[in-house]
Amino acid sequence: MAAAAEKTRPKEAQDPISSCRHGQPFSCTNTSQSFRLTLFYLFMLNIRFSESLTSHEGKDSVSTVSNAPCWQVEQFFVAESCKECTRFEVKTREACSTTGFVEKINCSESQREEYKSCRSALMEETLFWRFEGTMLTLSIIFSVLVIHRQTALDRLASEKVRRQIESI
Repeated sequence: MAAAAEKTRPKEAQDPISSCRHGQPFSCTNTSQSFRLTLFYLFMLNIRFSESLTSHEGKDSVSTVSNAPCWQVEQFFVAESCKECTRFEVKTREACSTTGFVEKINCSESQREEYKSCRSALMEETLFWRFEGTMLTLSIIFSVLVIHRQTALDRLASEKVRRQIESI
């Protein structure tokens, strides 16, 4: 008897996941999927952008000791603190191209002046607040989605109970 009743009911009533309000098909499936996909791509773009700002000295890790900068093989002191590179310096200095910030150092034994890539406190703070903003935005979006989905499921459960009471 129950199997016959399931066959006569419309598909929307049989599958609560694909239905939304009052037995109507859940029309926003494609929209919600594309919304989730867009969020995912934005999140991954933010991560890639952050990695490009924070990656440093990945290219120099293969260099040998003979052509290594003096600050890698001997003692040094910082002549100028970490500062942001100009657009011209980013294109011309290899040290500027990795993080966008550079500090001038003097090596004590060889008495050479070189530039070393560094991490700026300003850059770190910017990355931190960007991450915090992204996480806050995502948590708000997903909280709203959970509330919306729970409301839809509660409505479906109420409809099911109402139909069962009416059939008695």
